[in-house]
Amino acid sequence: QVQLVESGGGLVQAGGSLRLSCAASGIIFSINTMGWYRQAPGKQREFVAAMTSTGTTNYADSVKGRFTISRDSARKTVYLQMNSLKPEDTAVYYCSFTSVASVIYWGQGTQVTVSS
Repeated sequence: QVQLVESGGGLVQAGGSLRLSCAASGIIFSINTMGWYRQAPGKQREFVAAMTSTGTTNYADSVKGRFTISRDSARKTVYLQMNSLKPEDTAVYYCSFTSVASVIYWGQGTQVTVSS
């Protein structure tokens, strides 16, 4: 099994920045994908960004140019640098880990609130 621990959420003004972190532990393999999803109240969870263990990235159109996903050298921690935040970015952000067997694990979620 894989455990994911997230941090970095908070309350910021529009135009501000936040950096989310997610550390994976447990039984993992070299080939995997880590990423971020978000869910606003009353809305479906949506894809935000993802990065493979080889460095390939993918972003939702709504965050391109504003958000940047990265992973540490050990490929067990994923980050999401969020710049130029907008009120519509307000949501619970969930870290995801997709294993080599395509099993998806989720973090507990961290709240991001953008005011204004």
